[in-house]
Amino acid sequence: MPELPEVEVTRRSVVNDITGARIQHLQMGKPLRWPLGIEPQKLQGQTVLGVRRRGKYLLFDLDGGLLLVHLGMSGSLAFFANNAKPPGPHDHFDLGTDKGLLRLHDPRRFGAAVWAASEQDPVAQKLLGHLGVEPLGPDFNVKDFHAGLKTRSAPIKQVLLAGDLVVGVGNIYASETLFLAGIRPTTRAKKISRPRAEKLYKAIIEVLNKALGQGGSTLRNFSNVRGEAGHFQVLANVYDRAGQPCRVCATPIRGLVQGQRSSYFCPTCQKP
Repeated sequence: MPELPEVEVTRRSVVNDITGARIQHLQMGKPLRWPLGIEPQKLQGQTVLGVRRRGKYLLFDLDGGLLLVHLGMSGSLAFFANNAKPPGPHDHFDLGTDKGLLRLHDPRRFGAAVWAASEQDPVAQKLLGHLGVEPLGPDFNVKDFHAGLKTRSAPIKQVLLAGDLVVGVGNIYASETLFLAGIRPTTRAKKISRPRAEKLYKAIIEVLNKALGQGGSTLRNFSNVRGEAGHFQVLANVYDRAGQPCRVCATPIRGLVQGQRSSYFCPTCQKP
């Protein structure tokens, strides 16, 4: 599933192409996770003012509203400046503009494109209102992070994935940050001391920035709008490495399932 680094990589790779573009048409394919919420022709003539990100959502600011795009489990965006092929069976959203065509390719159709009048619109708030602080933004600080952990009794891995304390630390990045911080994924969040919380706080920022530098992770089919894959997964210390030696101490990496998601850790480097 595309997480914060993959969505931010997508945003960076499309923002210059689409900003200032005037919408000429919008074509929807098979139904996505949620309905668009507006007749497609009503977006014709609107201008894309910019592209932001909130968690795993791309926010296309229009002069007449807001278009929220989610990549779901298997989605990716592509931008064609010219000569775009007709949509294929897994292409479910085409935004045609005077600067080119933006296309959502989503084989599993868990993605979405949703229109809202503004970010304060109840439609947008239903999707964005519960999201935690942005880990790469100025509001993420260790004091509030540790205070939030103290209110959670669930295992720290599941608290990170929940996204209501800090947003965007997906499965691969949660495993990697916990390794860097030396914390086992099964450790109860409220049991984490202030010094350990500070290590985890720094690890989240370090791992996400490293992932951005590598273009995100391509585990199956993620690519940015230019079709370029990410490479962070090659550098992973523990994720998807069960049975392989730890890169630090050579102890075999262990795997377990938490909340129907795979977790990986080193039993020597990561303490309860």
